[in-house]
Amino acid sequence: MATEGGGKEMNEIKTQFTTREGLYKLLPHSEYSRPNRVPFNSQGSNPVRVSFVNLNDQSGNGDRLCFNVGRELYFYIYKGVRKAADLSKPIDKRIYKGTQPTCHDFNHLTATAESVSLLVGFSAGQVQLIDPIKKETSKLFNEERLIDKSRVTCVKWVPGSESLFLVAHSSGNMYLYNVEHTCGTTAPHYQLLKQGESFAVHTCKSKSTRNPLLKWTVGEGALNEFAFSPDGKFLACVSQDGFLRVFNFDSVELHGTMKSYFGGLLCVCWSPDGKYIVTGGEDDLVTVWSFGDCRVIARGHGHKSWVSVVAFDPYTTSVEESDPMEFSGSDEDFQDLLHFGRDRANSTQSRLSKRNSTESRPVSVTYRFGSVGQDTQLCLWDLTEDILFPHQPLSRARTHTNVMNATSPPAGSTGNSVPTPGSTAPPPLPRSNSLPHAAVSSAGSKGSVADGAIAAGVSKFATLSLHDRKDRHHEKDHKRNHSMGHISSKSSDKLNLVTKSRADPAKTLGTPLCPRMEDVPLLEPLVCKKIAHERLTVLVFLADCVVTACQEGFVCTWGRPGEAGLLSAPNQATSPGGTVV
Repeated sequence: MATEGGGKEMNEIKTQFTTREGLYKLLPHSEYSRPNRVPFNSQGSNPVRVSFVNLNDQSGNGDRLCFNVGRELYFYIYKGVRKAADLSKPIDKRIYKGTQPTCHDFNHLTATAESVSLLVGFSAGQVQLIDPIKKETSKLFNEERLIDKSRVTCVKWVPGSESLFLVAHSSGNMYLYNVEHTCGTTAPHYQLLKQGESFAVHTCKSKSTRNPLLKWTVGEGALNEFAFSPDGKFLACVSQDGFLRVFNFDSVELHGTMKSYFGGLLCVCWSPDGKYIVTGGEDDLVTVWSFGDCRVIARGHGHKSWVSVVAFDPYTTSVEESDPMEFSGSDEDFQDLLHFGRDRANSTQSRLSKRNSTESRPVSVTYRFGSVGQDTQLCLWDLTEDILFPHQPLSRARTHTNVMNATSPPAGSTGNSVPTPGSTAPPPLPRSNSLPHAAVSSAGSKGSVADGAIAAGVSKFATLSLHDRKDRHHEKDHKRNHSMGHISSKSSDKLNLVTKSRADPAKTLGTPLCPRMEDVPLLEPLVCKKIAHERLTVLVFLADCVVTACQEGFVCTWGRPGEAGLLSAPNQATSPGGTVV
């Protein structure tokens, strides 16, 4: 593990860290929280979550921030690295009774300076559609809890759609809604639409169109998070049974699966080009999975407890037709390089997809991603060409990678591999971590799901099976107040026709589904720093900063190199509102 220092230093809260790009600094004046700045008592509460939206207004300050703390929901102007936060003037604040907000998502497609659509999921199962600018509440879905009574774990707008959204629950079900339709006054009746290995999709049986449009059921456990691919065509889901399942959203076809080393998977994200998926969970690992090859290509060990959030940094992920830039010299020199890197990041996705067709020149690829966990640590990772292209000589000069066993047996790809016509992939090597040489999901293409296509079989997929509680003895070692909520393993839904193919961990270990630790490269973090007193629940990469949040309700801004000096020094006095005096 690439931590710095030892002894008492390991327990100190860090306010800065260094990577190859330069120095990242915590900006105290850019901290967002409840107006009184008092740490929130997080015992028994749902995780703090943060959502961003840009309203594209003419003022040049169009970023808006939403976060939940306990029963409260706040909506602020986000001033980033350039201006201090003014906590005395939230645009909107809501306090709920009898339930708590658990997750939220802005519709970026419809957001304007005058109106924005925000979905909020709740611990009692409801989903609310609000406009925090107009301070309106337009609709409440699952109001009577007739559709699902369990906690909402994840809610997201369907990419490219103004009206469709997906909701996942701790029951293990996921539902597709249309904001234009009602939920009805009676419990929905379902009809089987499609069934596959360990999943089933049902459509709502009704004389008139009503919500939910579709219901997905996968396995028996809670669905902890889902994420759409950059082009909106695929859906990656992680659940408490430890499985990642990736679906084609439109055809409702299972593309591929992966099993955690042990325990549940809690978080998932896609690389900017859609070629890789990273997961984190109760095995304290981050796992990198190739979308094209449908197999694990690397694991990362740096956290000391459960990994709660993983995210790619599109502004540092790079593709170069020569060796990657090495950053050194003064901060001014680096700022020039940084702005060049950001301009380059604007075309990261297209350059990544173009990578496979660049056969005449050496191409250097570096993906940056980060993770935060319940150990209060932030880890940053680089996924470099010696992992993506293992046929090349392993270069340790620019990577923090530890290949544990170069003579391990091949981890063969599954039968779900995507064909790559016209590719000239090298023959498989030990560890079999080679990258497919065709763009499987091209970023930027339309990923919307037409409303009219719902009845024909738009895809939705829900949760995964949960291990027998007798097999979950490891939870005793990790038991803490931030463990997942109660998960119902029994189903009263007689329409649940999911094949009960519960995987035995002892049988999956050592297979392509879950290779042994020595069979794949083990990444070490570039940075591994304790940055909070309470467990971390948020990690967002923005153009000029990195945003983190902990369960105490503090949303912190870390200025990227070249951006940290724009605000006044921390020792300057501030007014109660947080502005510099």
